[in-house]
Amino acid sequence: MSMSERFVSEAIQPVTATCDTFLMAGGGPGLPRQFLWRERIVTIMGVKRTWRETGKCCHGSSEMYVRKHWFEVTTDIRETMKIYFERQDRGGRKGQRWWLFSIADADANR
Repeated sequence: MSMSERFVSEAIQPVTATCDTFLMAGGGPGLPRQFLWRERIVTIMGVKRTWRETGKCCHGSSEMYVRKHWFEVTTDIRETMKIYFERQDRGGRKGQRWWLFSIADADANR
């Protein structure tokens, strides 16, 4: 994380009708074009980069599985946000799979 990047780690709620079904056809999550965070609708204007986080099978197999799909996105208020989708629910947080990891302020993106 850069000096101008703030750690957030809060759940976000995708606006379902805005999800990108193209990614879903390839087995990935449908990246929402809008999501609700802190009672505000955030609009994704572009995707800067994507990557995956993998981990070993939990049942002893040597296979590797995708644990998280990461997206670095630009927003309608010129912030850069890192968001991710968890392939499996965290314990006790049923349904919360999209998370806002960090925000880089608009001034740092110039």
